[in-house]
Amino acid sequence: MEVKSRAPGKIILSGEHAVVHGSTAVASSIDLYTYVSLRFSTPSDDQDSLKLQLKETALEFSWPITRIRASFPQLSSTPTSCSVENAKAIAALVQDLNIPEANFGLASGVSAFLWLYSSIQGFKPATVLVTSELPLGSGLGSSASFCVALAAALLAYTDSVSFHVNHQGWLSFGEKDLELVNQWAFEGEKIIHGKPSGIDNTVSAYGNIISFKLGSLTHMKSSVPLKMLITNTKVGRNTKALVAGVGERMLRHPDIMAFVFSAVDSLSNELTSILKSPTPDELSVTEKEQKIEELMEMNEGLLQSMGVSHATIQTVLQTTLKYKLASKLTGAGGGGCVLTLLPTSLISAIRHRC
Repeated sequence: MEVKSRAPGKIILSGEHAVVHGSTAVASSIDLYTYVSLRFSTPSDDQDSLKLQLKETALEFSWPITRIRASFPQLSSTPTSCSVENAKAIAALVQDLNIPEANFGLASGVSAFLWLYSSIQGFKPATVLVTSELPLGSGLGSSASFCVALAAALLAYTDSVSFHVNHQGWLSFGEKDLELVNQWAFEGEKIIHGKPSGIDNTVSAYGNIISFKLGSLTHMKSSVPLKMLITNTKVGRNTKALVAGVGERMLRHPDIMAFVFSAVDSLSNELTSILKSPTPDELSVTEKEQKIEELMEMNEGLLQSMGVSHATIQTVLQTTLKYKLASKLTGAGGGGCVLTLLPTSLISAIRHRC
């Protein structure tokens, strides 16, 4: 038997970095997914190992089940943070893989895989295949999408969850079971990023648009059909290092950064109000889009004050500004992706020309 799961990537409309320090953030899922296929070995397979296949990088890793069992003498069946002892055991398992230097960023993802698999499924031989439509390290939530899809596939093989809804040919978890998936995914994100806010895995698990603050989330349905252009600068970056850098700036300038985070919180709350308020006509849509453009520009300025921009991001901002379009980085910054709002009037004009 084989189970296949998927989880979407995300864009952050406002509040990245500041959300780690208690501000509100607004995020939306996007129609790009990570897929995880899980197949347990049968006696006829004559396989007593755990295999992880990463299609996009053409890499395959394998561990004898006896080695994994010896590495984790005690595991919890409920979402639990990886202890120092278990982290050392995982590091030893990953070190033996000799991951190519060009793909060394994958090590943390492989570590999260080992922790989630062993915690949820124990010591069963299996093959896990991961494919993704999301570029790695670009700010579109590829790691969270991976953790959510992996947790979903692993939990689908247990008695602790059930399926309630059929969506686009896929079975979906109910609210309670989604929370369990989200909790496990968050533990994986901790291994990958250190101290993540939890917004990436939450929007990947629940989908649509959410506002998120200190672990509390609010689902919303936008009355404005936002169209975003996503530009990938193709500059890789280290999310953990960028988050730590903002934290260090907070320690050096606590009063100033507190004002910055407060401004981001107000900005996200205003964006939430705009998205949720009724839109009776095209004029209202235009007015809302103009307000959202201003909020994006202000948010980008605040992100620059946190020190997370990059020369390539500035190039995209300057280019889109020539066409009077508002843009901002999304995710950790330092490269990655940039969002540009495409107004309804522009979309309509393009369609008329075509």
